[in-house]
Amino acid sequence: MIELNQIKKVVVATVAFCAMWGGTTHAQKLPTATAPGAYLAVGGTYSEFEAQYPQQVLGGVGVYADLNVRPHLGIEAEIRWLRQNEIAGSNETTYLVGPRYEFRFGRFSPYVRGLVGDGKLVFPYGYGYGNYLVYGGGAGLDVRLTSKIRLRAVDFEYQRWPQFNFGPGYAIEPITPYGVSAGLSYEVFHTGGWRKHRYK
Repeated sequence: MIELNQIKKVVVATVAFCAMWGGTTHAQKLPTATAPGAYLAVGGTYSEFEAQYPQQVLGGVGVYADLNVRPHLGIEAEIRWLRQNEIAGSNETTYLVGPRYEFRFGRFSPYVRGLVGDGKLVFPYGYGYGNYLVYGGGAGLDVRLTSKIRLRAVDFEYQRWPQFNFGPGYAIEPITPYGVSAGLSYEVFHTGGWRKHRYK
């Protein structure tokens, strides 16, 4: 399982990185993200999730897109493929989308988000697969490295699969996977006068 100590280590490492980054780039001038304007960013992540079925920590890659329609409010969509550490061929894929709200402090953008969508679970030994409703939420921190590139320093996500079962005739047994991710994104476009503003 993903233990609390592991999560603490991720948080400490993230805070240390942000502090170091902020110190080393204090004198640099980069476009700010606090000015008005919508933007679209696309990116990739690596994740580790406590899958709960099977009882195993699964790793895998994902892609996501952030569309901010207002300075702080937007929509995030993500696809995640958990294929590493699978047991007897069992794995998970999720397709989720939902609202996202970010707070901006210079180059740092902590955020919260809600998600809903589809989860596909492949059962062990080729038994079959199932598609289930998934909903949940998360929080994390994006750090602007350049005018176009953002580091997703850390992302925590909690999911609930309320209708999960092992197939027709089986009782419903909800599962609640959770995990952490990190990655990078590239800003495809940004409207408004944001490029005229600078960090101090």
